[in-house]
Amino acid sequence: MSDDSDQEKTEQPTEKKLRESREKGEVPRSRDLSGALVVLAGVAALMNSGQSALEHARRIFALGLGYSRDALFTDALAGSALHAAMHEALLLFAPVAIATLLAALAGPLLLGGLNFSTEALQPKFERLDPIKGLGKIFALRGLVELGKALLKLLFIGGVLALVLQHWQGELQATGRGSVAAGIAQSIGLLGRAALWFGVILALIGTIDALYQKFDHAKNLRMTKQEIKDEMKESEGNPEMKGRIRQVQQAQARRRMMEELPRADVLVVNPTHFAVALRYDDGRMGAPRVIAKGVDVLAAQIRLVAASHRIPVVEAPPLARALYATTELGREIPASLFVAVAQVLAWVYQLKQAAAQGESPPAAPNPEVDPDLMGPYRDA
Repeated sequence: MSDDSDQEKTEQPTEKKLRESREKGEVPRSRDLSGALVVLAGVAALMNSGQSALEHARRIFALGLGYSRDALFTDALAGSALHAAMHEALLLFAPVAIATLLAALAGPLLLGGLNFSTEALQPKFERLDPIKGLGKIFALRGLVELGKALLKLLFIGGVLALVLQHWQGELQATGRGSVAAGIAQSIGLLGRAALWFGVILALIGTIDALYQKFDHAKNLRMTKQEIKDEMKESEGNPEMKGRIRQVQQAQARRRMMEELPRADVLVVNPTHFAVALRYDDGRMGAPRVIAKGVDVLAAQIRLVAASHRIPVVEAPPLARALYATTELGREIPASLFVAVAQVLAWVYQLKQAAAQGESPPAAPNPEVDPDLMGPYRDA
């Protein structure tokens, strides 16, 4: 058999493989997509709350420049001014903070879903090995990541440079008017530039997210041998399963033989079937099959029954019907109540005759619906 490394990983991952991957914290993630969502959310929040943000910023500056003469001589001036400034700063940055926090959570959810792995949090000291670290940097994957970063830098920088060149006239105009108009115009230009940056990053993030999803699925692919090994591991070795089944059958047969002496009657088909019945009207709703077998096992059951003087009745149709319809340890079905009642009545009459020294009664021959015999109808 060839080694797994010699086989191509062409098969889709199994559910077990996917589950183990998630438990290890290995899910597709895109830093570019998460970064793009954070930037876009922050820019959107700033543009939406621009007027209120300017008002909160004006109040913060006013707190440091305007105060009354009486407040100057109190000890509470610094504390109250700091408290008020922190309150205004919180209101200033709250929309942006909330928007970026939600965007940071949305990025992973969109691609790999919510996943918490304790295994991923465990410290791995091999990562501190500087030799391995240098090997990863100069490995093919590290060089590819470096090339991607340089391409993104050139692309984003080039697009922003073209945008700023297009806005060159507006930038020069910011210093020609009033201070307030210049500040407002500068903030507007910065907001539009940040929006362009977010859109470009979103485009790159979308492409990267698709690649990360494809790469993750590719890394999880399995060889045909790996799938066979997993199936063998999950279902168990066939030889071991057969051995366990044999042990279980032997134990069940031993328990059956231990229970057999408590039987009230043994119904047989002289050479093939033997079914032992027990009935306790105080604990059972109907007679119960406590032993059954065919051929060799039936012969063993008859020997044990004879050694314990259990009454034996030859009723081939009933024996085959009991064997076909009733599992070991189960009560007989209602369709056999009448037939089994005739047999138990005979057992009672047999014991009564033996106690009184009378001749034994004739054995019953109960009628049974042939359909109840199942596959043993012609046995």
